[in-house]
Amino acid sequence: MQEDSRSDATKHVLKILVVHGANGEDPVDAALLLEGKEMMPGCGSTAKACTLLMGLIYALNLAYPPTLRYTFEVFQKLFLGLDGIKLTPKVQVLKLNLLS
Repeated sequence: MQEDSRSDATKHVLKILVVHGANGEDPVDAALLLEGKEMMPGCGSTAKACTLLMGLIYALNLAYPPTLRYTFEVFQKLFLGLDGIKLTPKVQVLKLNLLS
């Protein structure tokens, strides 16, 4: 099962690969994939992998994939509080719904 997930990863630009145990229990590890290559294996947790992914995007000055634009904007502006003044209308609506 783990090998199938890793081979499928070559189709994605940015991805967090979460590895579950044999019985499908809680995640046992996470890794970062960039353009189909495993860049940072052994992240430990999904939260740490998300943080490292955002750091990697900023360090390498990467553009967000168009299909994940709003997902990354929510991470950047709502969760991390970076450049939170300039929000797209979709993210602004989400922010208002979360705060109400």
